[in-house]
Amino acid sequence: MVKATEVRFDEDSFWVSLSDGRVIGVPLAWFPRLLKASQSQREAVTLSTRGLHWEDLDEDILVEGLLEGRGDRTRPRKSEHAA
Repeated sequence: MVKATEVRFDEDSFWVSLSDGRVIGVPLAWFPRLLKASQSQREAVTLSTRGLHWEDLDEDILVEGLLEGRGDRTRPRKSEHAA
C-alpha cells in the first residue's frame, strides 16, 4: 500500500510525497477548506496509513483519491451557499 510520507504547500498547490518515491501536486482549489485555511492550519496535517487529516479543518483526504485525481467530494453546507 502506498502512503503519504510528507506534505508541503506553496501558494496554489500542495505536494504529497509518497512511500514509493512519487510526488503528487494537487491544486488547493480542489479542496476548498484547505484553500481558505491559513498556512499554519494547512501545516497541521497528520499522516496516516491511508491519507491526510486536518483535525481543525475537519478535512480528510485519501491517498487513493489523490492518485485517482479526485478532489473534494463533500457537499457544501447550506451556510456555505449563503452569500
